[in-house]
Order: sequence, then C-alpha cells, then structure tokens
Amino acid sequence: MDPTDPTRLAHHRRGDGPPLVLIHGLGSHWQVWRPVVADLARHRDVIALDLPGFGQTPPWPPHPGPHPTPGSVPHLADRVAAFLDTLGLGRVEVAGNSLGGGIALELARRGRADRVTAFSPVGFWGPLGRWWCRTVTGAARTTARSLRPALPRLLATRAGRVALCGPFHGRPGRLDPADCRAAATALAQAPGFGPARAALGDWRPPDPDHLHRTPVTVAWGTRDLVLPYRPQARRARAALPQARHVALPGCGHLPFADAPQVCARLMIESC
Repeated sequence: MDPTDPTRLAHHRRGDGPPLVLIHGLGSHWQVWRPVVADLARHRDVIALDLPGFGQTPPWPPHPGPHPTPGSVPHLADRVAAFLDTLGLGRVEVAGNSLGGGIALELARRGRADRVTAFSPVGFWGPLGRWWCRTVTGAARTTARSLRPALPRLLATRAGRVALCGPFHGRPGRLDPADCRAAATALAQAPGFGPARAALGDWRPPDPDHLHRTPVTVAWGTRDLVLPYRPQARRARAALPQARHVALPGCGHLPFADAPQVCARLMIESC
C-alpha cells in the first residue's frame, strides 16, 4: 500500500448485497469485527477497514491548508469518505464502535450513510466521561506496550484475559488467546493512537435534523467500562430521540465477541 496515498485504507471485504462498512474504535483494527463478519457477509457486502494509523493502514500524510485536527472524528471521516469514493460507493450502510461510532454518525451528517449502527459511540459524555475514556485507553496502551514480551503467556490463561481484557469485554474469559494477542499488538503499535486520543473532544454528535433522515441504531453494552452505559446511553437517548436505542445486557465496550449474533442482527435488521 502506498503510504503517500491518503485514499487507500487496508481492509477486509467479503460477502454479497448492499455495502456495509465497519469502522473500529481507538487503538483497534478491523479484526475486532471478526466474530460477526461471517453472519453479516451472508446478507451484505462487508467492508471492514483499518483507519489511518491503525492496523495495517499507514498514518495519514501531512497536507497544507486548513483541515480538521489530525485524528479527530471529522478528519477520519474525511479519510473514510475519500476511501469510499475510490471504491465508487456513495451512500452506504455504516456500523462503528466507539471512535468508529462517532465517525459513522459524522458520515450520516454528511449524507454518506444509508443506515448507521453505532456501538458505544464517542461524544455522549461530559468532561469527566471524556477524561475517563482517555485515561482507560491510555492505561491499556501503556500496559500493552510494557507487558508485550509476556503477553502470549499471560493471555493464554483465563485469569490473564480477565485482567487484561476485562476493561473492554463483558466476558473476557471466553476470548480466544490469539485474538487477544493480536488486539494487544494492534493497540501497542498504532501510530495514530496518540493524535486520535488527544482529539477525542474535538467533535460533537449531530443534531437529529442533520442526519438526512438516516435510520440510526445506538447499541450499548451494559458492562461498558470505557464509555459507561448509564450516563452516556442516557445522553445519547436525549440527543437522538428518533434513533433506536438498544441495551446489550452483560456486554462490554467491544460487544462483538460477547454477543456476536445479537450484534450482527442489529446491523442487518431494519431500524
């Protein structure tokens, strides 16, 4: 992949049907969606991407002139929209998690989304919630980096997965150790993490009138420790009263491994 081409994003594409774009969260990679891809691909042309500076996509190149804050939701939405243009896609179905949920809503604001499913999207927080998100994700990255040589041994045990993956998953003991190692490596190595984490406060969710009649589903794990369910889901319901709001009992911030069939159904069903 040409690192100087800002329109190219590493991605995994599978299935037939209307295009469905999957956007991961801060410090993650497209493989976070792996538990649901097979189910989705029976109904959709699934495009799971790595955002710039995450997974296998190089960081964004610098460019002159006025532009959104690097790593912010508007900036990353620019990159995703440019990527969709290269595929010849206009309005598409979009699902996003956390930071990716904010990007999905931003794409809806711009008229690029036919439907949106946002899992624990950023932006529905107060100052304390934003600080907490930055703190938890920053601590997770520091841990992944400092323990990297020991991660294979630690994550091979249920106790290790509970300790290290518990902040993000409702049922960490059930996770596959190889998936946990890959996720920790992606978090530790992502060059886009710092700018994206710093820019978390540089975006506000769209008003309902700015969503271009796009059907929106907001789903939240009740055991989300990164963007806590009760206060932030309540703000989301108040800010987007026309959306479908769904609680995911027992699920964490990354619910796809906790309840893959439920998550896949939410993305496929009509809002």
